[in-house]
Amino acid sequence: MAPRIFLARHGQTEWSLLGKHTGRTDIPLLDEGRRGAKLLGERLHRAPWSGLPDAEIRTSPLVRAYETCELAGFADRAQPWDALMEWDYGAYEGMTQAEIHAIDPDWLIWRDGVPEGETMAQLSARADGIIEWACSADRDVLLFAHGHILRVLGARWIGEDVSFAARIKLDPTSLSALGRAYGAPAIDRWNDTGHLGT
Repeated sequence: MAPRIFLARHGQTEWSLLGKHTGRTDIPLLDEGRRGAKLLGERLHRAPWSGLPDAEIRTSPLVRAYETCELAGFADRAQPWDALMEWDYGAYEGMTQAEIHAIDPDWLIWRDGVPEGETMAQLSARADGIIEWACSADRDVLLFAHGHILRVLGARWIGEDVSFAARIKLDPTSLSALGRAYGAPAIDRWNDTGHLGT
């Protein structure tokens, strides 16, 4: 079987619950997020994955992702990696979509990007670098990170523009997997929250 890239989105935070754009602000998990992270870990440590013993594990250094990794039982094998940090939302950091629409009624992040933050081209290049690293050796990888950067990874894996990420929703504490079908990059699993009982 070809190596796979497993994607674990961090658990629920106060800002994610409120719909605030949480880029580089270090927001901790809520109790619900901690519970979800433990359930995700229990699932990954059962068959068929059995703890992914041969996988290389990396995590965003932001506390919500690192704590998810830790509670899932992988922190002892994980290396923090700045490349996995969330999109830098610049002037829109901490704002909800409604608050942004009060300034710019037609704004769509996947089309317009953000002012004073990371451009969509920069985000795409960062995702491509993560994919290049993931494909650099014959082993699975498990990445703990954030909603938008993981959606961009999914889009770029299948050769789509960053804007395609608008079409692939990703919930807190979800599990996704990128692999191959007929020799081409494919999405094996997406936004799987079965471990949460949803």
